Amino acid sequence: MLNKNKLPYFIGVFFFLINVRFCTSVLFASEQNKLFWDKRYRTEEYIFGKEPVAFLKEHISLLPKGKALDLATGEGRNAVFLAENGFEVDCCDVSEIAIEKAKNLAKQNNVRINAFVADLEVYKLPKNSYDVISCFYYLQRDIIPQIKDALKTGGMIIYETFTIENLERGFGGPKNRDYLLRPNELLECFREFKIIYYRELVVDNKKAIASLIAEK
Repeated sequence: MLNKNKLPYFIGVFFFLINVRFCTSVLFASEQNKLFWDKRYRTEEYIFGKEPVAFLKEHISLLPKGKALDLATGEGRNAVFLAENGFEVDCCDVSEIAIEKAKNLAKQNNVRINAFVADLEVYKLPKNSYDVISCFYYLQRDIIPQIKDALKTGGMIIYETFTIENLERGFGGPKNRDYLLRPNELLECFREFKIIYYRELVVDNKKAIASLIAEK
């Protein structure tokens, strides 16, 4: 028979073990993600090219100058473009190899960026720190509140990634629906911001995307 006096102890042990198991699973998934992207980026070529995303290039003039953060920067093409246009740029990615390529790209273009390795599942964005935050082709829903807090008043988010329509009408991109935006989801995520620009469309019958610029 279980001693009632020891019941709180056993409950504590139970929840401790559950927490350890959860943390271990998260760390394993994080490490697997890092290894996946390290393998993809381990090439002489820049797998997504050296030119910025067209949406950023076309709307750079709308963004307030100052300090920018490029999330999930990959090989740094968007971060470097921001730096070329007068921004002080922080950028991060889970892949060390991607970050080294980003630094090399910055050197090639004679600009400075602060590129660092960060797992966005764990890393916490500093509050009230950025005039611009950019995020392209990366969806992590639970980081959106941090993005809002990390922007200064008057700061802007510029965001573009795949929608669920991409499964039927596009190619490439995630196959897991968890990493695809639902209709109007990106707009709804920033509903308390001033919406500067928003669209959902299929580009050249190749990819279905949502794009947003919004001001805090």
